[in-house]
Amino acid sequence: MLSAIDLGKSFAGREAVAGVSLEARAGEIVGLLGPNGAGKSTTVAMLCGILAPDRGRVTLAGDPVGEGASPAKRRIGLVPQDIALFEDLPAAANLRLFGALYGVGGRLLEERIAAALELVGLADRARARPSTFSGGMKRRLNIACALIHDPEVLVLDEPTVGVDPQSRNAIFANLETLRGRGKALVYTTHYMEEVERLCDRVVIVDHGRVIADDTVAGLRARLPEAGPPRLEIDGPVDEELLALLAARGLSARVTGGATLEGVFLHLTGRATRD
Repeated sequence: MLSAIDLGKSFAGREAVAGVSLEARAGEIVGLLGPNGAGKSTTVAMLCGILAPDRGRVTLAGDPVGEGASPAKRRIGLVPQDIALFEDLPAAANLRLFGALYGVGGRLLEERIAAALELVGLADRARARPSTFSGGMKRRLNIACALIHDPEVLVLDEPTVGVDPQSRNAIFANLETLRGRGKALVYTTHYMEEVERLCDRVVIVDHGRVIADDTVAGLRARLPEAGPPRLEIDGPVDEELLALLAARGLSARVTGGATLEGVFLHLTGRATRD
């Protein structure tokens, strides 16, 4: 549904994105991962039509996503990393304003406001101001605002930063519901456990390029074997078996297998990106 082909973008002679291609299909959550400075935010801005690429193109079902109020751009919803709400307007009024910006009005808008608030668990706070909300509630209202025009694609830029576990789980449930409704979702995060729970595919970018595009299971399979043969044991094991394995030159680790974090560090390196 959403397709980016060979996106490139430079700032002051420095190439921030150097040929990123990715797809997000209907009913799919695609994780977009990368270290700080890898080009994720610039890529997200180009996917949403906020920033024009120097080269390459973004299309939605074949229609170009350009700058300005292009028809395709209006079929995308963005949940930005920084909360974008009018703190002193009631929750429903925030949604009414965002709906009006997309040309939604009348009875249809009121129906969508009620449905969006119900989805994110804020139906009972429709008249409350976001200034009285917790961080998690604001994040959920942000998602509702991005859905008010019923977009086909939802792009979420680190939507769980600074929220408590209960709100994170509520957001996960919202996104899984949207996937079940056939929405295409692009999800950026630094939390690997979120990707493992939510994402059907994962795109990893570094230095402005895609270095991996696969399922979580496919990425785990990329970790190279090192050292002596290793036997992975998932479940309880007694000391006698471990001693027997050691005597035969085998090392054993009780685990569920390679982690996505391990794969990410293997592909992007362990140096900090401050």
